[in-house]
This record gives sequence, structure tokens and C-alpha cells, in this order.
Amino acid sequence: MDTSKPPVAASPPVEDERVWKAGRLEPMPIRKLPDAPPSVHILGPTVFLVALGVGMGESYMWPRLVLLFGPEIRWLFLIGVTLQAVVMLEMARYAMATGESIFSGAARVFKPLMWFFFIVAIAVYIWPGHLSAGAAAFEEITGVPWVATAVVGLILVGMIFSLTKVIYSVLEKVLSLLIGVLVISTSVVASLVGSWSDVVSTITGMFAFGYLPPEAMSAAWFPVIVGACAFAGPSGMQQMWYTLHLRDSGAGMGVHIPRIRGLRHAGEEEAMPSRGFMFDTEDPAEMAKWKGWRRWVTFDALLLFWGITMLVTISFTVIAQAAVRQNPAVRTAVQGDDREVALGAMSDAVSSVGSSVLGMIFLGFIALIGLNATLGLFDSFSRGQADMTYNFVKGAKKLRMSHLYAGFLWGVIIFGILILLFGPADGPSGILDTLAFLSTFAMGAYCVTLLLVNNRMLPKPIRPRWWTNVIIGFGAFFYLGMLFYSLFAFGVVVG
Repeated sequence: MDTSKPPVAASPPVEDERVWKAGRLEPMPIRKLPDAPPSVHILGPTVFLVALGVGMGESYMWPRLVLLFGPEIRWLFLIGVTLQAVVMLEMARYAMATGESIFSGAARVFKPLMWFFFIVAIAVYIWPGHLSAGAAAFEEITGVPWVATAVVGLILVGMIFSLTKVIYSVLEKVLSLLIGVLVISTSVVASLVGSWSDVVSTITGMFAFGYLPPEAMSAAWFPVIVGACAFAGPSGMQQMWYTLHLRDSGAGMGVHIPRIRGLRHAGEEEAMPSRGFMFDTEDPAEMAKWKGWRRWVTFDALLLFWGITMLVTISFTVIAQAAVRQNPAVRTAVQGDDREVALGAMSDAVSSVGSSVLGMIFLGFIALIGLNATLGLFDSFSRGQADMTYNFVKGAKKLRMSHLYAGFLWGVIIFGILILLFGPADGPSGILDTLAFLSTFAMGAYCVTLLLVNNRMLPKPIRPRWWTNVIIGFGAFFYLGMLFYSLFAFGVVVG
């Protein structure tokens, strides 16, 4: 790091200012790190990960595995969600230290690595599957055809994101409200329909490390377990998009990066810098502020992310166990691969415990999960693609980041509407295995990317500890090892 005197923060870059050189891309000017907020807080960028992570894995895939193999199978869920919490902390390390997304970090290591994630995002996330599942549950409640609900929902999402002034601020508040309703409501219903023995078995099962019954190691179910491990929390590229939400929230050096605005207010957006910034890691005062930011994001990772995800999946697992007790026919439905039939059967069983209202509420949870995931995914996908396009596609800087965001947003909405009206809701069935493979493969790939970025592109004082690198390395082995074992042993990628 150059030791010459830094200019005032508002000054344009000059040749003799201090910079941090990382990779072959433009060096990062040295700027002041803002003071960290209090560690204990309620709202924050983690709400996006929770909204993306609490989905069909927590509400359906893991309860199904518990019903099939017993609560002891949940030790794999514990590993999966704990690993995701550590990944979240390491994604935050680079984003808060530089104000750049992990995609820019990947490009500093090797540009084709970033383009791999650009292509995977398009291949995996343009299909409106989450919204379709939520709309199907809404149809069970209201009778409104699910396709009509899904199409209206897509257009509504696009209008909200286009008209709002600062997209991040609105979305954080909406998702915080929806997640709060989901967490409280599922806990209440679980307490009404379940028993303490259900809760105890669900929790203690997480510590039966190494438990894998013979039937779990079959071609029918091992790929399903691989998929469930990937969906223990946010799957695919959702952790990578989290770095963009951190930046827009002004976390760490993200305070120096302008926020993305809705299309209607795009003209108010400040010019985006072509690179991030770095703080002086040799200054004790700056390092003290950095430690404050690490405490802040650690609270997010352990309590808000790990805790909420764990609580919701415990609630759904208790509900599933209670449902089987009330109606043994549910097990037959769950053993199959028909998600809608299984969830409907669980709703009926929940109704039999108290009243039909409980069954409606259960389906409302599924509709809410679909809405949460759609809001989070569409915003995150558009942010990620716009970020990579703006910074690494020649001529893209002639447009504002908000324009690129709106282009990707409405592109995925229009494609989704066409698929809902004229094609299979989850995309062509012939490529679903490939898409599932890419989603899980991306998780192993981003673990490798994290190791490269954080250990090569950051100054030594803020690089990860050795034990963190071991955990992230284990993550790469965990995802890629299970995925390729499933592929070569059974010829199936993800169930």
C-alpha cells in the first residue's frame, strides 16, 4: 500500500493518492471507513437472505425427509445452515471492506470466473417456480386460478420496483414485515398442532451426526438429500447477491457507493464509480471501526439468519409430524415427488387438529413464502446482472445502473409471463436436472471463489482466519463432493 498522503474523500482520484492494488483491475482509492452501527439491531440486509432462504427447503423438503427417515436426518440440515452462516460472514468481509460485490472480486481474480456466475444466474433464475408454488397455494385458499395470480404478481413486482425511489429501502421494510408474520404465525400454528415430543425430536435429531439409513443411500433418495442440503438456507447464487444488498445498505465501504433507484427516479442516481474503495488497514482507529462492522454482521449471521431459518424449519417439521399423526395418509403423499399434493395433504391434516382455518393459514404460509422468494429473487437477480454488465460490458456505462436494473427486471418478468401462459411453469422439464445441477454447483464454486478473493484481494490484516478458510474449503467439498457422488453413483444430479 502506498504511504503518500490521501486526499479529502470528496476529491476525484489523482495519480499520487494512496490506493490498494488488487488483481489486474483498477486499484481502489483509500477512503475513511464509516463508524459501525450498534451490533444488536432488527432490520438489515440479512432480511434478503432470510426471505430467499426460507422456502421450499424449510417448508417441504426437510419435513419430508424427517417423515421418511426420522428426525435424525436433520444433522445434515444443521451442517448446511451453519455452513451458510459462515459463508454469509465471508461474503460480507469482501463487500464491507471494498464496497464491491463478490462478482467484482471474482473478476479481480479471473474474469471468466465472474462470467460463469453471470451465465448460471440466467440459466437458473429466470424460471418463475417460486411464484408458481405460492400462487398454487393461494388458489387453494381463494379459488382464483394460479396462473392469473402469478401473472398479476409478476406485473405488480415490476411496478413496485420501477416506481419506488430507493429500491433497497422499500424492499427491506416489506420483507421484514412479511418475514415477521411468517415466523410468528408458523410458531403459533406449530404450538397448536404439535407436541413437546415433536419439538424435542426435531431438535435432538440435529445432533445425530453420521446417521444415514440404507434407504437414504439409494438412487431414489440420495439425490433428494443432496438437493435438500443445498436448500438449507439460501441456495445457488443467493449468498453472492447478498453482497449487493450490503453495499446498498451502506455497510462498511458501501457507504461510498450510490444506491440503485427505481426506473421513475433513475435521473436522480449519482454516477457509479468504476471500482470500490479500501480503508487504511494500518490505522488502529480504522481497524477498530472494522471490528465494529464485523460484530454487526456476526449478529446478523448468528441470530437473524441462522436463528430465524432454524426456527421456521423447526416449526414446519413439527407441523408435518403432527399432520402424519392425525392423518397417516399424508406419509404416502410426502413419499412422492408431488409437492402440491403433499402440501395439500399437510394442510388437510392441520385442519383436522383444530379447524379449517388452520389449514388455510398453513397454505397462506406457502403463498407468503412464494411472495417473499419472488420479491427477493427478482430484485437480487436484476442487481447482480446489472452490476456485472455495468462494470464489465463495454459501453454499458453510457446507461445508468438503474436503467440496467430495470432492463433485467422487466426482462425476467416478461419471460416469466410467457412461460406461465404458454409453457411449463417451472421451465422445460428436459433441462430441470441441468438447472438443479448448476444451482448446487454454483454453491461449491462460490466457496472456492471466496477463498481466492478474500485471501488474495484483501490486505493481510483483514483476511480470514485459518479456521474460516477450513470451513469454507469444507463447504466446497460438501457441495461438490455430494453432487458429483450423486451424479457418478446414481446418474442423477439433484432430486
